[in-house]
Amino acid sequence: MTYTARDQWEQHFSDGKGFRQVGERERELLAEHTPAPDSGGRALDVGCGTGELAACLASLGYTVDAVDFAGSALARARAEHAGVEGVRWLQLDIERDDPALLHEEGYDLVVMRLMYPFLRDRGRVLHGLGERLRDGGALVVITPVAKNTPEERRGIALDEDEIALIGAGWETMERLDADGPAFLVLRGPCHAGTRAVEKRPTTAHALTGALAVVTDDAGRVLLGRSRRGMLELPGGKTCGPEGFAAAAVRELAEETGLVADPAGAHVVTVLVDDSHGIPRLTAVVRITAWTGTLTNREPELFARWEFFDLHVLACVGDVFVPAASALDALWPGVIPDLPPVVSYPIAADRPAVPGEPAEAVRLREAMARTVIDGGWASSEPVRDALRTVPRHRFAPEANPAAVYDGGDRAVVTRRDEAGTAISSVSAAWLQADMIESLRLRPSAIVFEAGSGGYNAELIAHVAGPEGRVVTVDIDPWVVRRTRAFTREAGSGRVTAVEADAALGAPAHLVPRGGFDGSVITYDCWDIAPAWREQLAEGGRLVLPLEMGGYTRAIALERRGEVLHARRFTYCGFVRDQGQQARAVPVVPLLDGGLTLRFDDGAAAGTKGLEEALRGRRHEVATGITMGAGASFGSLQLYAATTLPAFCRLHAHQDTGIAALSKDRDAPAVLGDASLAYLIHVPTRHGERPEDKEWEWVVHAFGEQGPQLAEQLAATVRAWDRHVRADDNDQHADPVLTVHPAGTPDHLLPAGDVLDKEHSRLVFRWPGRNGRLPASARCTDTVAATTEEA
Repeated sequence: MTYTARDQWEQHFSDGKGFRQVGERERELLAEHTPAPDSGGRALDVGCGTGELAACLASLGYTVDAVDFAGSALARARAEHAGVEGVRWLQLDIERDDPALLHEEGYDLVVMRLMYPFLRDRGRVLHGLGERLRDGGALVVITPVAKNTPEERRGIALDEDEIALIGAGWETMERLDADGPAFLVLRGPCHAGTRAVEKRPTTAHALTGALAVVTDDAGRVLLGRSRRGMLELPGGKTCGPEGFAAAAVRELAEETGLVADPAGAHVVTVLVDDSHGIPRLTAVVRITAWTGTLTNREPELFARWEFFDLHVLACVGDVFVPAASALDALWPGVIPDLPPVVSYPIAADRPAVPGEPAEAVRLREAMARTVIDGGWASSEPVRDALRTVPRHRFAPEANPAAVYDGGDRAVVTRRDEAGTAISSVSAAWLQADMIESLRLRPSAIVFEAGSGGYNAELIAHVAGPEGRVVTVDIDPWVVRRTRAFTREAGSGRVTAVEADAALGAPAHLVPRGGFDGSVITYDCWDIAPAWREQLAEGGRLVLPLEMGGYTRAIALERRGEVLHARRFTYCGFVRDQGQQARAVPVVPLLDGGLTLRFDDGAAAGTKGLEEALRGRRHEVATGITMGAGASFGSLQLYAATTLPAFCRLHAHQDTGIAALSKDRDAPAVLGDASLAYLIHVPTRHGERPEDKEWEWVVHAFGEQGPQLAEQLAATVRAWDRHVRADDNDQHADPVLTVHPAGTPDHLLPAGDVLDKEHSRLVFRWPGRNGRLPASARCTDTVAATTEEA
């Protein structure tokens, strides 16, 4: 019974055949070492056959999902155990099918009885099942042992080396005897941190070789578990005048039995490093098509070959250094903390490589549906892009379920030394919304500042076969990653450039008349002149712009030298790293317990403020309330753009003075040794969210505190009258125009002006009288009339 094809198993069970019955010793071990939780538990029986084990688990108190890929086995299981309650019989190929049928909340126990030796990609399946375990859960493998199995049946048994590999990466593996078969109980994390390791020192003067990077039809990469205890790629030394591509193809066949055409083998890059002081040169060869059956042709060197999901490569244990570097050349970031290597990319054309698991297709459709139902993708081109572009291939280190989260989740792909996110794949709804705001026509040429690949490919899909995207990033790692991913899974219509995106695109890539649209994918404090200058007349610039410390994605349309806002969206992005990056002026108070942030303009003087904060607190209730789920982001922006001397008060610890929780901030206005800030306090409690209510209240300190408090309270009331709406999506946006820096006041429209280094922003809010305020000074806050707030 060493066959693996589904039709063979279907015939096996149709003929009335089965497996060794569940023995009494197995039942005892399950009851003793994996009892069901007191509140009941959920178990997964993988390869359930005719259902005897599933019925046993149900008798132990588990609710059971019993899966098998043979419909004939499940038919017998349903018939033979018709009276057993608490079992779902599911037809599923655990290696190849989309696991959507499995329980979303995971399992307390997973059992693989007498089926592990039949798996092709054992490590991948075991890891995937381990990720489905709940905290404290266990995975049990019950398998024949080679030394106890007759020679003619060794194909269904495991030797000691294979049994040892099962426990790799798990916190514990307890081995018990089930009257012959091994009873293995795995607990703890199902993975180990990946580490690039070397082999023993060589006596050669130099090393030259080629490694083959091969993927299957689901995009998984082929790796071999060597007898040295590490993962390796197929490959080896070149022979005589043999080329790198030919060497990789030859080694692939000799080691794995897979056959490839050298014409379909592409040298991606040449890596240069050393092994124990010996120079080493390794060619990375991408093989895009192959035939044959995967076998272990060199069992003395390798325990087995199998295909691995890319997102598990960060937790597979030891990987041979050149193999790890080769994987990083194709998919930068999938393996962390690699030793240094010099890479010489080969500028050779090679086709994009298709392939994805069925799970990714399902998850992508679900993500698209969530975004569409949320109203973020109104046009068919954007909807089709969401359904088509493989998002998971632009974040291969992340689990597909996380990548395709249709909610507000961004996938962080790079962090700085402090752990701050500096590159990510943004939330899908926000990407769709910003692309919709571009209003692209077919054949559009688009500039993107801030790379990654996925967003650029979405835009390219919307722009169509004649469209083009130029994406620019200052981080060479991000650019290398973008180029690699767009070459592997892209349209061929995205050009990635390493440069400071604040300077725009290189001149030779700017179309005559300018870009049809431009999108900025990181928080911007200002609008770079190049973005306006390189934009075609009537084209749109969509960017996340910081105003008073609050970010909105704004769609701006160019009319001459002026940009006119057409749309606002609440959002958040990683920060700018280029020449426009700005350190926010901050003034610490009360030994750093509080800080004042001046997000626009220089820090104002705070002499005497700490003494005022230790004095009497003045409070003003605004009379403006809100319930659970109410949006007040427009209030923050309204206050930041209409109040002179606006700042933000941030709490770093509970001081007992400011009514702010740790790590929270509040809109504030500053006077002479005086301060007022805005918070909301509960006014009605209840068990249900709809029963709760809060009121906006102003706290103030210092001699000018009462006046500052009244002005801030008046601002809240004006917002409530003129801006706020019962429907959170219907809050009024300001009329915003953006003018070049240096534009004199008399040429600006009436409104509230926010000055940046390169631009002047004029806001016209509903209910405002259109007064053009002078530059804000501390005394202006007190002198200003609250009637206009």
